[in-house]
Amino acid sequence: MDITHLQGWIGRETFSQDLLSLRHARLMAATLGLDQDNLVEDSALPPLWHWLYFLEGLPPAELGRDGHPARGGFLPPVPLPNRMWAGGTLDFLRPLRLGRPAEKRSRIQSVEHKQGRSGELVFVTVEHLLSQDGELALRELHDIVYKEAPRPGSAPVASPTPPASIRSASYRPDSTQLFRYSALTFNGHRIHYDLDYCRQVEGYDNLVIHGPLNATLLAQWAQDIAQRPLRRFVYRGVSPALLGQTLSLHCAAAGAGEPLKVWVTLESGAVSMQAEAFF
Repeated sequence: MDITHLQGWIGRETFSQDLLSLRHARLMAATLGLDQDNLVEDSALPPLWHWLYFLEGLPPAELGRDGHPARGGFLPPVPLPNRMWAGGTLDFLRPLRLGRPAEKRSRIQSVEHKQGRSGELVFVTVEHLLSQDGELALRELHDIVYKEAPRPGSAPVASPTPPASIRSASYRPDSTQLFRYSALTFNGHRIHYDLDYCRQVEGYDNLVIHGPLNATLLAQWAQDIAQRPLRRFVYRGVSPALLGQTLSLHCAAAGAGEPLKVWVTLESGAVSMQAEAFF
């Protein structure tokens, strides 16, 4: 695949402003079954909850078949049919405060073509800079992967071998939670609510649990274990997690000065998402 024309998107920027609404954060807490009373005006936004804000609201005519914004606007028009949230790196420089306005500047940093075991892949990396009160608060590198539709009977992606787990917890998302998270993030991707589309178009056996939802739970899990705020969080999706499974959060022992390794496994034991947390 020649991606020369796609690389013309490198350097494109967008800018947006939003109020970090307390009500929206409390709705997120309700979605996750967390205590809402801890969220008050001027309290720190929990890690990765910034994905609830700066939402793009396009009319139906400007959406693609998958429910995402049509390609060729801010994101390049990659011709591969399936689009997934692949992973990212977040540097937390200062807390984002609820109830205050904030600004977000996004820039296409890179467009890369790779050949994977499942076929061609295109990775698009977007840099997001979030500021509040005139100071940079969060820098995020967000990796998006575009890939070919899975072939019938294709083998699953090989799971990496995680380190020994010293602590674990389990959770089982349901369709209501997926709906609520899609609504809170204004995420129209049909793999999270349209079962026929999942099976007939993108080749999944069931609805797909949001990658950013798993990343959010994993980041909070790491912060709760360390009892310290995150300084950096680096995560990568390995294998899709599907509705109907009980997922498990794990962490490994960390030596002095080492990042805390955390990951999510499926019922099979395969790794769905892995991350390193720095404090």
